[in-house]
Order: sequence, then structure tokens, then C-alpha cells
Amino acid sequence: MQNQLPIEAKDIQKLIPHRFPFMLIDRIVAFESGKSLKAIKNITMNEPQFMGHFPDFPVMPGVLIIEAMAQACGALAILTEGGRNPDEIYFFAGIDNARFKRQVIPGDQLVFEIELLQSKRGIGKFQARAFVDNELAVEAEIMCAKRKVGM
Repeated sequence: MQNQLPIEAKDIQKLIPHRFPFMLIDRIVAFESGKSLKAIKNITMNEPQFMGHFPDFPVMPGVLIIEAMAQACGALAILTEGGRNPDEIYFFAGIDNARFKRQVIPGDQLVFEIELLQSKRGIGKFQARAFVDNELAVEAEIMCAKRKVGM
């Protein structure tokens, strides 16, 4: 798959099967095949999680930040392979060493920096970091696995 940067949301939907409200990557701004990916997520007050997650002090749930990082990891794997067959999905397969360093609130822009550590037999291990204003917000090692699905 030949993409010019940035890769916008409509083209990200061709890579990963997520859709609103669960597609958590707005744009891919950098990509090096087999090595790294940089993506962004703009945090806005009108997102559905803020209606129930500390409504008087809205904070982006950590689990959604981790999911967004996993989506970026899957996008790196798919772009590295040149695309995704319609009967394939990259599943979130594991997480290690997750650390939350700062709260993420509406108005913030998360910048995900993903590095491929290793890939074997359709399973990738990634170092994922999320920054707000160049300050580390979340980091984790994430595994994604390619699997065939029934269509």
C-alpha cells in the first residue's frame, strides 16, 4: 500500500477495521516501514467517554489511550506488510510495562510514537509511547497478532 503522509482518518479506516466512536487515531504523520510510526489523536470534550468518566473533571481513560496505541501498532504492522487482506485483522494480544505518567484531558493532543521491536509469524512486539506537549503521558510494550477472520 503506497500512502503519502499524512494519512488521514478515511485512509486509516482502510488499514484498521475500527469505526467511530472506537477509531482512536486521527492521523498518521510519519512512517518508516518495519521500524516506526507516529500518529495523533485530538482529545475533544464531545467524545462519549467524557459523559461518564469523571464528568466534573473529564480525564481520558487510560484503557482508551492504550487501545489507541494498540491501533497505531496495528497500523504500523499493516503498513509494513503493504496492506491488509479483507479476511485479516490485527488483534491486541498483550501488554507489558504500562505506565501512566500524566492525565490526558479534553484539548490535549496525544502524539503516539511507535517502534517495532520484533516481528515473528504474524505477531509483532512494539514499544509505544504517548506524549502531550512533548511530555510523556503513557508508555507500554504492546503485542499485536495477525489472524484470519470469517467474512
